Amino acid sequence: MKYIVSTGALLKVKTDWLVIAVPSTQKISGLVGLEENGQQMIKGALATGDLKEEVGSTLVLRMVPGLQAKRLMLVSSGEKDQLSEKNFRTLYSAILTGLRASTAKSATISLEEIAVEGKSLDWLCKQMVVNGEYSAYQYDTTKKQPAGPVLRQITFLAGNRKQISTAQRAVDEGLAIANGVTCARQLGNLPGNICTPGFLAKNARALARKSPKLTVKIIDEKEMKLLKMGSFLSVSAGSAEPAKLIIFEYKGAAKTEKPHALVGKGVTFDSGGISLKPGAGMDEMKFDMCGAASVFGAMTSLIELAPKMNVVGIVGAVENMPSSTATKPGDVVTSMSGKTIEVLNTDAEGRLVLCDLLTYVERFKPQSVIDIATLTGACVVALGGPATGMFANDEALAEQLNVSGEASGDRVWRLPLWDDYQESLNSPFADIANVGGRAAGSITAACFLSRFTEDYRWAHLDIAGSAWISGGMKKGSTGRPVGLLVDYLLAQAG
Repeated sequence: MKYIVSTGALLKVKTDWLVIAVPSTQKISGLVGLEENGQQMIKGALATGDLKEEVGSTLVLRMVPGLQAKRLMLVSSGEKDQLSEKNFRTLYSAILTGLRASTAKSATISLEEIAVEGKSLDWLCKQMVVNGEYSAYQYDTTKKQPAGPVLRQITFLAGNRKQISTAQRAVDEGLAIANGVTCARQLGNLPGNICTPGFLAKNARALARKSPKLTVKIIDEKEMKLLKMGSFLSVSAGSAEPAKLIIFEYKGAAKTEKPHALVGKGVTFDSGGISLKPGAGMDEMKFDMCGAASVFGAMTSLIELAPKMNVVGIVGAVENMPSSTATKPGDVVTSMSGKTIEVLNTDAEGRLVLCDLLTYVERFKPQSVIDIATLTGACVVALGGPATGMFANDEALAEQLNVSGEASGDRVWRLPLWDDYQESLNSPFADIANVGGRAAGSITAACFLSRFTEDYRWAHLDIAGSAWISGGMKKGSTGRPVGLLVDYLLAQAG
């Protein structure tokens, strides 16, 4: 969809829909000068109480005398002069829902009546684009009759011309982030028989062709054996689909500048392996590659934004399946680091993939490393969907991610990495066990990963609760935490 920032009198705007926020006082300054018939029509409609005071309530008027817009949407903004961030999202969601339900091809939203506590106009424009694209996304790849979009353009009407250039830059940045989110959602939503490790490798090559600043390297299982990635390969042992190690390199700065690294878990389908999952809800295990999808999404945004920095993206793409060749509970495997791992549960496979990736990434001498993984059901129990679980071995990195989470609306909540939890991973038969029992499952999983990240600044994002929505027709990938990752990277680029 196209987004434009403009300015001008509301009375002269030619559009299918004109959207104006209305406070509880019902005073609309932008409509001063509207001819009497139009004023009476609006006042009469408001007097009936058809526009509720609840934030996000809407009222639509057609052919208002004195307006060149075909329809006028009034939306309640509540009692305060400035909206809370939550109320802003409620208000904007109501606007988008109304526009999507109509046959409108264009809409103009007046920004003068919309202010968010502690947020700039640039932030407002960026979030409206990101949320607008999120609302517009429809998965139709495997449907017979794709649903085509109706709304094609949204214009944001600023108060004065001085605001246009900076607001338009925010719109463009928002669209780049939104495109990354859409990329991640699309990959996450594809079924496992389409989105295989080989499919991800093919898409990585296609993405690299879009920008000279992005290169990709694909490592197959033969080379992984030479690299001694025994932990990673133990996960693919039961599948007919060969695993792929995908390495992106975004080069936007001098070769001497150390990169920031993103590491994504890409289990394209997780049956649990020999430790087979229950059948109910197993279809959602196609979403177990959403960490990898977020790396693809972040790279998509980066090549559009072209920041002056270097970024490495590493994806471990693999299927976890049961068969006569699959890794068994009790097996001991050797990781790339040389540490041996007793596999007590083959359904705790994500950490077996990630530990070798986290060892591999050391060769890039990264400034920071963030791994993203749908790692534990325990994190879903702890935090649900609103927040991503965050663990870090560096205080500054944790704070930077927290700030980016608040700025992007893609929030994180930090959990501990205390040594007290490490002893649960002790094994009588190997250097480390891959699970630590039922208690504090997301923490012990992060503790496992921490043993492979001692030489650099590292954070782990457990997105098991935030990466997708379960159940019914709303089921689908959220594209998180692409917004958080891009905000973090742009902050590092200055």
